[in-house]
Amino acid sequence: MKLTFLGATGTVTGSKYLITSGSQRILVDCGLFQGLKQLRLKNWAKLPIDPKSIDAVVLTHAHIDHSGYLPLLVKNGFSGKVYCSEATRDLCEILLPDSAHLQEEEAAYANKRGFSKHNPALPLYTKEDAMKALALFAPVAYEHELDLGDGLMLKLSPNGHILGSAFVRIHNQKTSILFSGDIGRPHDILMKPPVGIKHADYLVLESTYGNRLHERDDPQIKLAGIINQTVKRRGVVLIPVFAVGRAQELLYYIHLLKSAGKIPHNIPVYLNSPMAVDATEIFSHHRGEHRLTPEQVSALCRTAHMVNSVEESKRLNEMHGPMIILSASGMASGGRVVHHLKAFAPNVNNTILFAGFQAAGTRGAAMLDGVESIKIHGEYVPVRAEVEFISNLSAHADYSEILAWLVGFDAPPKKTFIVHGEPVAADAMRLHIEERLHWQVVVPDYLETVALS
Repeated sequence: MKLTFLGATGTVTGSKYLITSGSQRILVDCGLFQGLKQLRLKNWAKLPIDPKSIDAVVLTHAHIDHSGYLPLLVKNGFSGKVYCSEATRDLCEILLPDSAHLQEEEAAYANKRGFSKHNPALPLYTKEDAMKALALFAPVAYEHELDLGDGLMLKLSPNGHILGSAFVRIHNQKTSILFSGDIGRPHDILMKPPVGIKHADYLVLESTYGNRLHERDDPQIKLAGIINQTVKRRGVVLIPVFAVGRAQELLYYIHLLKSAGKIPHNIPVYLNSPMAVDATEIFSHHRGEHRLTPEQVSALCRTAHMVNSVEESKRLNEMHGPMIILSASGMASGGRVVHHLKAFAPNVNNTILFAGFQAAGTRGAAMLDGVESIKIHGEYVPVRAEVEFISNLSAHADYSEILAWLVGFDAPPKKTFIVHGEPVAADAMRLHIEERLHWQVVVPDYLETVALS
C-alpha cells in the first residue's frame, strides 16, 4: 500500500490523498484549493494523476475544500463510484451545483465588467459537470465494512465536524490507514462528539488549529455583545458563514439569545444563502447525527428570514440597520456575501463578524489582519466597519481536543502524517504529539509518496 499527498500540505485546502494497493487506486477527498493565488492556480493545473485511472473516491465530508474538485475530476475522465455517508451525499447535492453556479456567475460577471485577465473568463466547471459527478455517488452507512476490491476494505465512522462527516478507515489484510478528515469538537452545541478510534497502523491527521486553543468562554456572551453594540449604532451585523455547520450554529445561538432577551427580539435576521437554507432543512432528515430535538430544529429554521432570490438579495444592500445578515461564503471568498461587503464594509456603524477559520489569502484573513481595503470585482472597497472574530464557534477541534481524542488509541500508529494546516500550525501539531504522546510524526510535502509497510 502506498500513500501520495495531492493536497492539504502546507495549507488547509485542496484535500486529496491517493491510496494505491495492488490494482486499486483510491482517492480520499477531492477538494478545491482556496485562498492564496498560487494555491488556486493548482485547481487549473493538470492533476498529477490521470483521473481515468482512479477506481473510486471516498469523501470525509461535504465541505468544498474536501469535495469541490469532484466535478472537474469527472469532467476530465473519472467514472468510478464516490463513497461517502448519506448526509454527505445530501449536502453535496446542494454544495456542488452551487459551487459550479458561483463559478459560472463569476466568469459571466468578469466578462461583463471586463476585469478578468482572460478573454473570455471561463468557469473551472459547470453545473452540468456537477450533476454528472452527483450521479456517481454511492452512500455508505456508518460502521459498515465495504469491499472496494482487490482486498481493500472501507469503513466510515462519525467524526462530529458537520452532518455526514466521517473518519475514513481503509485496510487490507496487512495494513490499515485512518484519515481523520476535519475532527469535530467534543462539546459542540449542534454535533455529537467524534467517536473514539482504537487502532490504525497509519494516521493522516488534520491540524487546522494545531497551534491554537479555542477560548473557553461561552460564545453567546461575545455574540450578544457584538450584536448589541452594533444595534446601538443602528448598524448591520454581516456574518460570512459556511453554509453547512456555522450557519446553523449561529442561527441557533441567535435563537437562544432572542429567547433569553439578551438581544432585541425584533431585530431582523436574514439568511442569504440558498444552499445554507437547504442545508438547514437537512438537519431534520438526519436527527441521529446531531444533538437538537425536532422542536429545536424547527426553532432554528424559524430564526431567520430565508432569502432565495437574487432580487431580494440585492434589496438587502439598500436597507439600513439594525439587522443581522448571514451569508455564504465563510471566508468571504465568493458568493452573495461579497456583494454585501461592497455595500456594508465602508460604513463605520456596521460590523463584519467572522466565526470560522480564515485561510491565508482570503478576504476574511485580510480583514482580520486589519487591511484598510479589500479587492472585490476588480476594485478596492474600503473597510471602515468594525471587524470582529469569535474563535470558539469553529467546528474544528483545537490541538488540546485533538490530543484528547488521540489518547483513546490502544497503541500508537506506526506513523502519523500531519496535514490540513498552515505550516506553523502543522508543525506545532507535530511537536504537541511528539512531546505529549511520543509518537512518530511527520509533516509531508506536496506530491510526496510513502510506502505503508
